[in-house]
Amino acid sequence: MGYWPPVAEDENADPRDRGYAKWLVDTEKVVLSTTLTEAPWERTRVVNAPAADVVAELKATGEGDILVNSSASVIKALLSADLLDRLYLMIFPEIAGGGQRLFDDGLPTSKWTLTHQETGELGEIAMVYDRVR
Repeated sequence: MGYWPPVAEDENADPRDRGYAKWLVDTEKVVLSTTLTEAPWERTRVVNAPAADVVAELKATGEGDILVNSSASVIKALLSADLLDRLYLMIFPEIAGGGQRLFDDGLPTSKWTLTHQETGELGEIAMVYDRVR
């Protein structure tokens, strides 16, 4: 069932977490996977196809926003296909020492404008960039 669905109903949960959980539970979701055969949540479908193809189809046939939540591999594929209109980035004052790079060499040149910036109590910085087309 996952972490978030029970949080949506938990009266003791932080109101921000509860609000996010309710939104997430109620939102139509597409899970990109080469191994799953069954959807892990309600209002979810599993798709085994390239991320760029799936997002291009969603943009052409759907309405509303498409959110990719914390998946570097999907975001990199969409950056390569120039299918992203907005980036939400966070920088934390901590060095992990490794991990995937989000902006690999070889990405097509693109231009972005900073549209929002906030600094948290621990020095973390949240930024929103919009694609200039």
